[in-house]
Amino acid sequence: MAASSPASLAIGLITAAVALFPATQATAAASAPKPSESELRTQLKKLTSKVDKLIEQYNLKRVELAKAQEAAKKADERLATAEQTLAAAQQRVAEIARLRYQNGNPPVPSFMPPENGGSAAVLNQLTTEQQAFVQGVAKARDDKQKAAEEAAELAAGIRRDTAEVDKQRDEAEDVIDDIKKKLADLVPYGTGRNSDGSWAPELPSGSDNITPRTRLMREQVQKNFSLPYAVGCFRSGSGGEHPLGRACDFMMSTGGAMPTAANLALGDRIAEWAIKNIDKLGIKYVIWKQRINHGSGWSTMGNRGSITENHFDHVHISMQ
Repeated sequence: MAASSPASLAIGLITAAVALFPATQATAAASAPKPSESELRTQLKKLTSKVDKLIEQYNLKRVELAKAQEAAKKADERLATAEQTLAAAQQRVAEIARLRYQNGNPPVPSFMPPENGGSAAVLNQLTTEQQAFVQGVAKARDDKQKAAEEAAELAAGIRRDTAEVDKQRDEAEDVIDDIKKKLADLVPYGTGRNSDGSWAPELPSGSDNITPRTRLMREQVQKNFSLPYAVGCFRSGSGGEHPLGRACDFMMSTGGAMPTAANLALGDRIAEWAIKNIDKLGIKYVIWKQRINHGSGWSTMGNRGSITENHFDHVHISMQ
């Protein structure tokens, strides 16, 4: 049999490869749609709502358990009181029976019966009282048993529900973390990046007089955070990057006042986000709370004399 030619051998290898790895699989994998940012944000909102409902259900069950345990405690107290009452009644009846036996069943001493009643009446009265006490104790015991069973059943249910809620919460939080990572991946790259990682200078443009990179950074901050006040970018007659259209101030208060605790926390999150995306967006440095960060950690700045000059009321982001 003649040896196969290189061409026929190549054709055979290609045919085998197609048989082993159908083109439809590769096409399907390549054409799998990537979720959009709005879709991911919708998923995040739904999952967050789901987690909140699970926590609410868990907390309500804890409250129910506490009520059942309190009911069981009160049932124990009622039982103890009933048992003491029963013991006292039993002692009284036993004393009457002993006295009648010792005296050949005569009338009981004058200090025992009421003025118009005999010993038989006293005994009958106390026997009736004893029966009432016994019935009361029996009911108290039944109530205690029922409360204890309900509390035990609820406690077992709480343990099951807690395990399930924790599992569902962990699963939801895992998905939320995954979505947050995907959202971070959706932050676009700044314009003008060179192949060696450096950034080419950009001219300001548009009515806002800022560079395309600065505009992209501002849009991303506005998209990812609910800003309480205005954003100031281009400013003439000052130093730094503002006159160049390469810096923005994200205000956390107005009039040079110290921000609220909530807005200080918001400023922290914006500053952290900016540092995280410093290479992707082309950020030069971030100033916040009298500190500056070029991407390698925060450094304290000198005191410039005011809340605004020390950047306590706004997050400053400069661009390359």
